[in-house]
Formats: sequence, C-alpha cells, structure tokens
Amino acid sequence: MSEIPALPPEHPLQTRTAGSPIIRAARGEPVERTPVWFMRQAGRSLPEYRALREGVDMMTACNTTDLIVEITMQPVRRHGVDAAILFSDIVVPLRAAGIDVEIQPGVGPVVADPVTTSDGVTRIGALGDISQIEAAIQMLTRELADKPLIGFCGAPFTLASYLIEGGPSKDHAKTKAFMWSEPAVWHDLLAALSRLCGEFLRAQILAGASAIQVFDSWAGALAKPDYETYVLPHSRALLDSVADLGVPRIHFGVGTGELLTSMAVPECEVVGVDQRVRLADGITRIGPEHSVQGNLDPAALFAGEDVVHSRAAEIVAAGANARGHIFNLGHGVLPPTDPAVLTNLVAFLHEQSDR
Repeated sequence: MSEIPALPPEHPLQTRTAGSPIIRAARGEPVERTPVWFMRQAGRSLPEYRALREGVDMMTACNTTDLIVEITMQPVRRHGVDAAILFSDIVVPLRAAGIDVEIQPGVGPVVADPVTTSDGVTRIGALGDISQIEAAIQMLTRELADKPLIGFCGAPFTLASYLIEGGPSKDHAKTKAFMWSEPAVWHDLLAALSRLCGEFLRAQILAGASAIQVFDSWAGALAKPDYETYVLPHSRALLDSVADLGVPRIHFGVGTGELLTSMAVPECEVVGVDQRVRLADGITRIGPEHSVQGNLDPAALFAGEDVVHSRAAEIVAAGANARGHIFNLGHGVLPPTDPAVLTNLVAFLHEQSDR
C-alpha cells in the first residue's frame, strides 16, 4: 500500500492527533495499547442523550451545532474512549443535496419520492449548506485536543438502497432488480452518490476530522461478483476522493464476511470486521497491508462482565496479529445497553492491552 499523503503543513491535523493510539494503529504504527471506540457510542444507550433529544427530531439534531457537539462528547466524557465519532446520520448529505428524506422514529430513513428511473439521478444535487456541521467539528476538535474525531458517511450502495426502496428493506429486492435491469442508470446513481459523499467527507476532514469511516450497512446482501461489479468501483472512488487529505480511512460493512478480501482495497487503511467473522479469520482474508477494526458482538454486552471481558481479551489477542488493530463492536451499541458496561469495558481494555 502506498504511503498516506500528508495534509498541508498549515492544517492542524498535521500534528494534533498524529500520535494518538487510533491514528497510529490505523497506519500500522506501534501502539502502547489497543485503542477503542464504539460505533453508535453516542446515542440511545445514554440517558443524557435521551434527555437532550426529548422533543427534537433526528434531522434537526444532526444539523444543530450545539447539539452535535454535546452529543458527540457525551460518550467521550462518560466512557473514556480513544476517539469521538461525529454525531450525524448517513442520510444527512442526501438532505443537504435536496433529497426529501426524513428519519422516522422506529423506522429509519424514509424517502418521499423513491428513485425509479434516470430522472431520479438528476435530483441529486451538489452538497448544500452544512455550515452548522462544519462549525460543530471545529468546536469539537478544540475540545478533544489530541484525541481524534472520526467523520463518516454512508457508502454509495447503502444510500442507493434507501433511495430506491424508499426506506429500510429486509431483502433489497427493488435495489437488486434495478441494479441488474438498469446497469447504466445504476452506475450513474452510484457515481452521483460517490461524488456527494466525497464532498461531505472532505468538508468534515477540512473542518478537523482526523479519520473517516465509510459505512456500507447493506452491502452484505450482495454476492461477491455483484459487489465487485456494481458497487466496489464506486466505493473505491469515494475513498480515493479524500486520499490527498492524508487521514486514515476505515471501510466497514455489515454481513460482509464474504466480501472482506474485496473491501481491502488500496484506497483504505483499515477494514472493519463485524461479529459474524472471527477476527483471526478476518485478518487472514484482509491480509497484511491493512489494519483491522472490530469485532465484539454487541449482544455480548448483556451477558455479564466475565463474558464481556473474556471475549474482549480474545479479540485483542487476535488483533495483535494484524498490521494494526482498533477495538470496536461488530456493529453499533444496542439502545438497551447499560452504559456502565461500556465504561468498564474501556477501562478493562486500557488495563489489559498494554504492550
């Protein structure tokens, strides 16, 4: 893998977070201990989050500077994790590009006018005003000091699925049918989404994010040949669009155990492994040119301290065989999770994984 390009010398990220455990592990550099953060660490498992969100819809919260800052910081203060992840949602750039999308409680993203023809592709405009988000990132980087802020976006396939299905789907039948029957329009759609999300990632990095993660939540629904033909070129273009900014890039999918060898592209430094694959097997599939992230089953957090710590220790031991390892869950923190379990897990990892 080629060396990560450096940021412009005047950019604060040049020195601010370079020595942090997560950035070093992502780059395959030696670390004193295994770093840890959790997907969905900011959210419904925290009582302070639920109190702050009372009466505030999700899209408003994702576009209000003070709320973004406070919600992003809550798990950092409570758990002592090694990085913050920006409080946002993968459909935020769609809304900023003029798509009528809402996040309905208990449902998820719902698109008012799903994409069914090439006309739907033309509705995806350029990234609009995200100044509230950029201001939040600037405030967060000052508060976090040398602790990284991770920015993120959805992958083109996952966003395309929401646009075509009109909302969440269990079988992605409309998405697959569209992909197979309208390949030219499909590639135009994913190219447009790749450009849009690339703009969103660049804005986050230039505002102060130290790393980024691309979430492909639904890619696991695809067979490997379809993924490589219809999806991966656009994900690679998205990841490559921020290569010049020099921050580590994490490529993560859900149910993507059969796709890990394909996801380990030169355009990313880290590949996420969900809980369906033993981390040791994931490391073998990903290869020695990438660091790995993962992969405790979120359900283990309900099984008691002995189980949580035993499984976490096994994952840390397996991660020692990778180029670099960032501890995380295999997917997001489940809403009923006791926050104290996460706090204790972070302390355990910090104590047990010293190297």
